[in-house]
Amino acid sequence: MRQLVITERICLIGHISAKIFGLLGILLVIPHAEVILNLGGGVGQTAMQLSMADGGVVDIIFGTIAVSIFASRVLGWRTWLLFMIPSLLISVGSELLGTSTGFPFGYYSYLSGLGYKIAGLVPFTIPLSWFYVGLSTYLLARAGLKVAEKPSLGRHIAAILLGALLFTSWDFALEPAMSQTAFPFWYWEHPGAFFGTPYQNYAGWFGTSALFMSVAALLWRNTPVKLERSQLTVPIIVYLSNFIFAAGLSLGAGYFIPVSLGLGLGVVPAVALWLSASAMDNLKVTSPTATAEVSVANVKVAVK
Repeated sequence: MRQLVITERICLIGHISAKIFGLLGILLVIPHAEVILNLGGGVGQTAMQLSMADGGVVDIIFGTIAVSIFASRVLGWRTWLLFMIPSLLISVGSELLGTSTGFPFGYYSYLSGLGYKIAGLVPFTIPLSWFYVGLSTYLLARAGLKVAEKPSLGRHIAAILLGALLFTSWDFALEPAMSQTAFPFWYWEHPGAFFGTPYQNYAGWFGTSALFMSVAALLWRNTPVKLERSQLTVPIIVYLSNFIFAAGLSLGAGYFIPVSLGLGLGVVPAVALWLSASAMDNLKVTSPTATAEVSVANVKVAVK
């Protein structure tokens, strides 16, 4: 178990470090591309390749491993897989459908930079990111709404909707930077009204994430998933680090409104949910010595 925790922390640090590396690469390397490409010995081309492609793939792989170890360790391997498998299948299905037909996101295509493409359409890293960010937002929503402590149909539905909202809010910050800047990772055949993105895209994100969270909720129905605040460190760090990366890219390109929207609908509620999750310090612990009844025999003392 200790080795798993160490591996999880190494991968989480690697995930965050790759985010920082990628952000700096895109903000600093790309604006000076001509100068860097002219560096001798192929150093410039290597730097561009690392910043544009390899960093993003490594970042997502590290995030997937970190969240997978966390989930299998804290939730159990069966509960982890009952979320991971539906999220991967449903998200890749939606992405393949979207890149082929325009439903449910709109007409778009992926460019190079995010790794090998499934069926030549969707980078394999995309469904992985749906999984690990989606699980993080869903666990935050469940814990913050205390679904395990006070289970009800209303709370289950609210957790799914709130988890999907947090997930979609990440895309408010991510979308403009990844599709509207000088070096995009995907492009829209028919740019939409919201800073180049169709409104349909956000409906697709919300619907797809709500669908695989609903499937997970049904598969988890007989499994208690109760996490305290201290056990939500990985989900909140993963969500915030991914949002900060997206926000940094968008702010660097001047997209302030989408970032502000994501901040208000995603980051603030996520932190509030994390803070409202049950804390160990607030749990009532009954000490055996506190409730034990001690019988003391009557002692007669004779005084001369």
